[in-house]
Amino acid sequence: MAGRRGAVADVEASLPPLALSLVTLGVADLAASAAFYGALGMVRRDRATTGVVFFQADGRRQPGAGGVVLALYPRHELAADAGVIPGRPGSFGGIALACNRSSRAEVDATLARAMAAGGRPLRPAQDTFWGGYSGYVADPDGYPWEIAHNPGFPLDSEGRVILPE
Repeated sequence: MAGRRGAVADVEASLPPLALSLVTLGVADLAASAAFYGALGMVRRDRATTGVVFFQADGRRQPGAGGVVLALYPRHELAADAGVIPGRPGSFGGIALACNRSSRAEVDATLARAMAAGGRPLRPAQDTFWGGYSGYVADPDGYPWEIAHNPGFPLDSEGRVILPE
């Protein structure tokens, strides 16, 4: 056992920092959720895998190394995989997803596009206490998405947030 602890310690010492690679949403209707995110312009990848849908979630149009993935997976199967009891669809699960935009107009257009694709409005876009502008829309399973313009978090040329030091 001492040898195993030493090996684990060696690996731990060389680990890179924790990074978000993939967000998996448990969904009631895989096809409907895939259609919703496709209508919002997300690029679907790995169509050969069945029972799960993958989207490139970082705005990249071309496949390549790195990036964040949005996965859609049947809700009951995701709960079983994680060893938890599935919650009631549409109830708040303590998480909100977010998409930052470069202007207030882009926030309004993104919210309109999400609602046209079947999203449910949660809160209209408005000025925020932190000096930005944001609104919320729910996807077909009730997951809240904040669509925001935050002048304190500029976007790079690929639309990714640049956090200040």
